[in-house]
Amino acid sequence: MLRDVTASEQRVIAIAFGITCLAGVLRWVEAAPVLVFATSTMALTAIAYLIGEATNQLGNHLGASATGMVQSALGNLPEVFVCIFALRAGSVEVVQAALVGSILATAVLILGVALVVGSERHGLLKFESRTPRMISVLLLLAVSALVLPTLAHELHLPAAQHQQELAVVCAVALLLVFALSTRLMLRGGERKVPPEARARTNVWPVSLAVLLLAVCGVTTVLLADWFIEALKPATERLGISEAFAGLVIVAIASNTVGIVEIRLAFQGRADLAVSVALNGALQVAVAVIPFLVLVSFIFFDDTPFTLAIPPIMAIALTLAVLVVTLVCVDGRADTVDGAALVGLYILIAAIFWWG
Repeated sequence: MLRDVTASEQRVIAIAFGITCLAGVLRWVEAAPVLVFATSTMALTAIAYLIGEATNQLGNHLGASATGMVQSALGNLPEVFVCIFALRAGSVEVVQAALVGSILATAVLILGVALVVGSERHGLLKFESRTPRMISVLLLLAVSALVLPTLAHELHLPAAQHQQELAVVCAVALLLVFALSTRLMLRGGERKVPPEARARTNVWPVSLAVLLLAVCGVTTVLLADWFIEALKPATERLGISEAFAGLVIVAIASNTVGIVEIRLAFQGRADLAVSVALNGALQVAVAVIPFLVLVSFIFFDDTPFTLAIPPIMAIALTLAVLVVTLVCVDGRADTVDGAALVGLYILIAAIFWWG
């Protein structure tokens, strides 16, 4: 099977699992929490990249619909496990920050960098606006599912006494919308990552792709546990907040496949770059968040994950989605649009540096 893997791919796989082994050894010898935290973060980043690569290779052997389903199920695997272990540890703030941060990293930071890179090389970027407009509407729906429970909590409305029940209702509604939108996209020939977006000159056998996904899945469970275990003492030692760690570090570490959007924009394929970036954020907003709400409701009654997030987080997310919508609604973008998105991300990250 290894003969189907290029030398560079073999090096990436070796580095990823090498860092993972190093993280395991450091945890076993009870090294400094900051060191365990740093190596676990790097390992999560590398494993997230491998999951993306293996999923893309598996897509070479499946139809568009099946590939879309696989990508939807596995694309956010590292982030899901980190959030589950954080919920088990009672770190609800980390979960909230990580999920909001994932949306911001994908739809604001990565898209912004992609637009800057693409526009600097090709000038004004033009792309089909129907799909981005539809995704923006769904993102606004997901933001509403976070903002409204937050307002109910902050304004002490009667619904605030039933936060968990409200969260479950919102989760079910979002999952229904997700199912309908996924069916529509697959029926229309669209999916999370179009086939041409991640074309490979070499094709792995199915057995290799499945084996790597299985190993990465088990590895992700271990890394998520080590990461959360070292998170609190490491952030205290570094002087950063858990909110910043979730919003920026976890989100960026689990979105390393974002390099695809940047490469597509560099190649002048703005349609695909914008579609992939917005779809990535949409997966988190209308699938991962509701899934974790239901997991919390079933398994973690003592630390329920509700949709009442900190008000500043709700405001930041709302502004971000509105700006992204304005950038994408007319099907045109340039360097200024991309720079504005990157600047907005930096402003939001700076606010959460202190908590």
